[in-house]
Amino acid sequence: MEVIKLAIDKLSNSMRMYSEVCAGFDRLKLVDREEAIDDLDRAFEAKLEAFHSLYDVSKSEFDYFGNADTSLLILLRNAIHHRDHTLFHSWNYEMFHNKGLEKNSGAAFLMASHIVNSGIYTSRHFYRLDDILDRIDDSRASPYLENKMGKRNREKLTKQLNEDLYFSSIASQAISERYPSNQVYINIVPIFISAMSKVFGHFKDKGIDFSRFDSDVYVRHFTKPMCIDFKDIDFKQVRLP
Repeated sequence: MEVIKLAIDKLSNSMRMYSEVCAGFDRLKLVDREEAIDDLDRAFEAKLEAFHSLYDVSKSEFDYFGNADTSLLILLRNAIHHRDHTLFHSWNYEMFHNKGLEKNSGAAFLMASHIVNSGIYTSRHFYRLDDILDRIDDSRASPYLENKMGKRNREKLTKQLNEDLYFSSIASQAISERYPSNQVYINIVPIFISAMSKVFGHFKDKGIDFSRFDSDVYVRHFTKPMCIDFKDIDFKQVRLP
């Protein structure tokens, strides 16, 4: 259990560092917008890496692929870690690098975010829905399929995301409002919160030591009553000038 404790400490530390980067984002973007965006993206990716480290040492103790939220985090980490494709750049990166604002001038984007604790503020880190589906949905005939998973596992994960995280409802909303599919983004932070609630709760019940400062803070945060109903989705339109 000591290696699990060490992995939890690393994950907790990465979450604290991400929060610090978020807190400084608005100030830094006024000085150097590119640096602010890159720092935020790398900090979020560091959380995914730390989560995967925990998965590596505890997959016999917790069924990560039995849950849509934890499965998605592993999928995202692997896709970003091995990046043999151009997928999974954040909304900020897409809009503020390579003249994204100019290229998308006048376009409307649908931003979907699952509601946590009746709408209490959560940070936002958006990835394109198409990018996720292009990794796992064989029916899309994407050249970017996650081939290490195998077709059966891809089908299972596609079903989990559509039914448990209501990705199919988000896609339907986009179709009904006539958004092009490449203009639909999902906030990953509520999904990350849900995954942490499950995993930290599980290991707390197992008696894992959360005694280091960051671990103690986050285990208390993620094991308190948490309301995330994935059917409850906030949709916002962002229209570029």
